[in-house]
Amino acid sequence: MSGSAVTGGPPDQGAGFEGQSAPAIRLRDVQYRRQGRVILDHVDLEVGRGEKWVLFGPNGVGKSTLISMMSTRGFPTSGTVDILGNRLGKVNVFSYRWRIGLASAELAKTINPQEDPYDVVLTAFSDTTGRWREEFTRDQEDAAMQLMDRFGIVYLRGKRMYRLSEGERGRVLICRALMADPDLLILDEPTTGLDLGGRELVLKALTRIGQEDTERTVILVTHRLEEIPLGFDRVAMMGRRPLQDPDRVQTPGDPDPGTITFQGPTEQGLTGSRLSELFGLDLKVVHEDGRWGAFAAA
Repeated sequence: MSGSAVTGGPPDQGAGFEGQSAPAIRLRDVQYRRQGRVILDHVDLEVGRGEKWVLFGPNGVGKSTLISMMSTRGFPTSGTVDILGNRLGKVNVFSYRWRIGLASAELAKTINPQEDPYDVVLTAFSDTTGRWREEFTRDQEDAAMQLMDRFGIVYLRGKRMYRLSEGERGRVLICRALMADPDLLILDEPTTGLDLGGRELVLKALTRIGQEDTERTVILVTHRLEEIPLGFDRVAMMGRRPLQDPDRVQTPGDPDPGTITFQGPTEQGLTGSRLSELFGLDLKVVHEDGRWGAFAAA
């Protein structure tokens, strides 16, 4: 595994029937319902090992719900979800969850606001969100500082999480997600709350991962084209479609469920016509020097 963090974690006791030959992520006909409402419907997606994907779509379409399943923290109402060769509901998730690095707003809520950001990063090795009596090696401590340096947050050591800006907290969570050198890295809106300088610093680090980290599978969630780093060359686009289940009826006024409307190369997915349909607005897409952008057509 490439990357600057030190490898760690328990032996994999929960390998699925396909083991290392299976895709990193495979969803088949996934549906998710909450209080009777269909949130996701007929979701199919396959992500190969080592691929770099963007999960793209407007707010409220179900991206975070899908990410909760990919990170083994949520389960579908129907359909199948296979993560690193392990099927949700069939294999103990704690036997392989350590192989998944996650940075998300939901994870941030589980962290003690009094925690030192350095300890938040370091305790990824013990799979805890608070440091108590754990002991770590010098190599692990050095790896934590190296990651924090790469993302420009070494200065946060010794501070408290509640005193950090939203952007600083986001960078701490990215470092934590990378710390244990995961096979699957999931970054949910990693540049939220960052100013231009902070955003570009994070994108530079993620570009390095996208271009050089050939073995790790990475899923980046965003709804902004300009936040897509270089090296992320595949996209799963989420939109809404009318409910296809003839036995279920949506409550009047409820939005149509979210689903994957396109999956494949970014150049084929992120087109003006697709984005215009997705957002209900005439949009022009710009792709220059590997970076993306979009604005309303004149």
